[in-house]
Amino acid sequence: MQLVLRQYDYWITVYRRTWRGSVITSFVLPFLFLAAMGIGLGGFVDEQADSRALDGLDYVSFIAPGLLATTAMQAAIGEATWPVYGNLKWNRVYQSMLATPLGVVDVLNAHLAFIGFRIATTAAVFIAVMAAFGTVASVPGAVVALLVAVLIGLAHTTPCFAFSVTRKDPSAFAVVFRVVVVPLSLFSGAFFPVSQLPSALEWFAKVTPMWHGVELVRMCTTGLVDRDAAVLHVGYLVLWAVAGWFVARHFFARQVGDTR
Repeated sequence: MQLVLRQYDYWITVYRRTWRGSVITSFVLPFLFLAAMGIGLGGFVDEQADSRALDGLDYVSFIAPGLLATTAMQAAIGEATWPVYGNLKWNRVYQSMLATPLGVVDVLNAHLAFIGFRIATTAAVFIAVMAAFGTVASVPGAVVALLVAVLIGLAHTTPCFAFSVTRKDPSAFAVVFRVVVVPLSLFSGAFFPVSQLPSALEWFAKVTPMWHGVELVRMCTTGLVDRDAAVLHVGYLVLWAVAGWFVARHFFARQVGDTR
């Protein structure tokens, strides 16, 4: 842990140089999304649909936690693709760190901790916007939703990190966003219940970590908690994060030729 903390200055310096570029995506876009989808489209949906289809929720309260979950996932994958590849191939930051007493696990954990921090800041702003729209049932629920958003992010970060360090060129990342991020965002239950999908797609949605994350965040922000289901969702997300970490460590060590 001490060796991980010693990298704090580097990652904070990186953040100080880049945080301004994330202001729009962290604050303005959530506001516009909730306004357009929640109030605009939501007003139409609420008039036309039976509220029982959304567990008695109005549409903005239904999609807001879904948008929070997808935002956490997108932020995580964004941080675990080009930045990871760049640190390995372009500016060789990882190799420089490994020339010190730091080992592979120290460098990996420090970068994952920084990504977790980035996810947390993005999610915190999003939750603040949600609260302004009246879509957060309680303060404790908001705090737990923030923690869940970080868990969602890490469940996608670690396998994506493993994927990124094995790439020979970054062109594959555009494909990831087209064939992974977009479908996960659309078919994870964020915008409509997955029960509306054909059975094969519904099954597929439910085996992704994204669906579990959406369901868990929705429980937190609405206060409609199913404890057994919540435990299952948390366990599934932790499984993805931990399994991804072991895979990431393996491929990262192989790429940098360091087994410490």
